[in-house]
Amino acid sequence: MKKYWFVFCKTDLMLEKTDDGTYTIPYQEEPPTPIKEWTDIHNITPLNDTEVKAYRIDFPVTDNPKYEMCGLRPSFHKLPKELYLKAGKCEEILYWDSNTKFCGVCGGSMKLNTDISKKCENCGKEVWPQLATAIIVLIHRGDEVLLVHANNFRGNYYGLVAGFVETGETLEQAVMREVKEETGLTIKNLKYFGSQPWPYPCGLMVGFYAEYESGEIRLQRSELGAGGWFNRNNMPEIPDKLSIARKLIDNWLDKEGKV
Repeated sequence: MKKYWFVFCKTDLMLEKTDDGTYTIPYQEEPPTPIKEWTDIHNITPLNDTEVKAYRIDFPVTDNPKYEMCGLRPSFHKLPKELYLKAGKCEEILYWDSNTKFCGVCGGSMKLNTDISKKCENCGKEVWPQLATAIIVLIHRGDEVLLVHANNFRGNYYGLVAGFVETGETLEQAVMREVKEETGLTIKNLKYFGSQPWPYPCGLMVGFYAEYESGEIRLQRSELGAGGWFNRNNMPEIPDKLSIARKLIDNWLDKEGKV
């Protein structure tokens, strides 16, 4: 039976070139590359009714014109959406596997117990893939939106206030705290927008809209290099379409254009 084979070398994904110039994921009965004795092939949640397998290789495939190595992020622009999303799931499982080889309690070897759990061979401790949950929020003030440039951005684009949820917080509390810490602003009328898996390496982004209430912008310089209020006529460069930040901004711009 044919399966999808998601093959990674470090953070690069192996894509298959099709005759019409598009890209897909290898879809065949057997693995598309040689398999070593120690290679762990992971069973991933099926895509519709099709089996999905994922594994890592030690070196990129460069000697076969049928295949092309591509970073997971840029693969968004080459793969159909459902394959890009499944690739993210595969990368998260492989990342989890490589970071849970030994037990955090006794140091014993961890072995797969189910497709998404491991058990220590010595003390029996079980572990599952962990998600790092983060919030992201678009703050608007009349016809203006708050955009910021984080110090860790790769590029000159401006995005939205975001941060990780801390232990003991609700999502809403995390939004309020992050906005206050990073910008000095107070917000109101918080509304949920949507969520997005973010496999860089193992996140879940939860998006919100909020209205400005009070305060002057005071950027937390350890996190943000620049920021300010923008309207649709003076927008800076904004994030790529793969991100929920872009979805929040595009949705706001679309609504503002209809006012």
